[in-house]
Amino acid sequence: MSQMNRRRALQLLAALGTTGLVGGCGTDDSGADSTPTLSPIKIGLVAPQTGDLKVIGTEIINGFQLFLDLNQAQLGGHPTELLTAEEGGKPESGKAAVEGLLKQGVLALTGVASSAVMLGIRDTVEQARVPLVGSNASPTSLQSVVYIWRTSYVLDEAGRALGSYLRTRLPASAKLAIVMPKGLASEDVLRGFRQEFGESDRRIEDPVTWTTDAVAERADYATDIDQALDAKPTAMFCFFNGEAAVKFIKQLRDAGFRGTVYAPGFLTEGKVLESFENTPGDALGIQTALNYSADINNAANRLFASAYRKKHGSSPTTYAMASYDAAQVLDQAIRIAGDSPTPQQVNLALGRVGQIDSPRGVWQFNQPRTPQQKWYLREVQMDGQVLSNVLITELATLG
Repeated sequence: MSQMNRRRALQLLAALGTTGLVGGCGTDDSGADSTPTLSPIKIGLVAPQTGDLKVIGTEIINGFQLFLDLNQAQLGGHPTELLTAEEGGKPESGKAAVEGLLKQGVLALTGVASSAVMLGIRDTVEQARVPLVGSNASPTSLQSVVYIWRTSYVLDEAGRALGSYLRTRLPASAKLAIVMPKGLASEDVLRGFRQEFGESDRRIEDPVTWTTDAVAERADYATDIDQALDAKPTAMFCFFNGEAAVKFIKQLRDAGFRGTVYAPGFLTEGKVLESFENTPGDALGIQTALNYSADINNAANRLFASAYRKKHGSSPTTYAMASYDAAQVLDQAIRIAGDSPTPQQVNLALGRVGQIDSPRGVWQFNQPRTPQQKWYLREVQMDGQVLSNVLITELATLG
């Protein structure tokens, strides 16, 4: 069995849980198929392990580790040690995490959940000349970078995908309320949405409601929601994630709003829907745009989603998928870079990986080092007894 076929067999066996067969597939007593062991490498992963973004950080770690699990703990044929560092909630803590990993001699970096942190570590990464394959944060203002690549999305794309869709979807008599917390990410989403929907469209002429508190533990959106509902909207466009998303949706329904809610997919991603187990009607019908859905029907996603569910007991998120792809991209780049890769050689090789056969569908890096990829419309529906984000249609290819 060739090295590539053996790896594929191991992936499939791991995904199916037939670990008892792996030893037989991986052993060749003749030695004819043996390959020399390449030198070990270290990869540094920056992710929040406390605070509001902890759930995203956990998914980022899970996704990258799953790729290692399915590939004999190797990237590019090199035994790989994954070093994790606490991102924290501020640029200063993110910079400290990156500097600590660089001191340990990592070949490349990955992760990063917060847009503010990504902007804060930009110069440190560029000056170190060590590639960062970011798997979540990708602010629009991150421009002209050489060593920073991203496998997730640029946030204005989520707004653009929904803006284009709703421009033709909403009737002329519709009125759309826009509610979101202040911050870099919200500004990116809103900019993209207005760009595609139309700045002067009368359906969004009412001012944006900026929420007064985006901290999940203390979030009380009642006053902001009442302000937005004073205009009697027929639908709502918002941008929240995690615990803040749960609180916002519940308070919105408590205020009596029963119109359709549209949002970037983070609103219902991850464990958010579990919070509506006893009140599923609050979440049913919410429509979101995202670059991934766990029910995408392709071979790469069947393998990924099956293995993820087996290991973690839940469906994978876009955060886990993008981190899995970051590992996949690094695997290919390190292989291209040769037996003794340097960070600079890996960075050059990242520009040569071409198309990625991803769980989200095939994508590739564009000139700004972000994915050119499909965006999907999803709707919260009942999947048996469980709320689920069900793929409805493709919205656009962006990037």
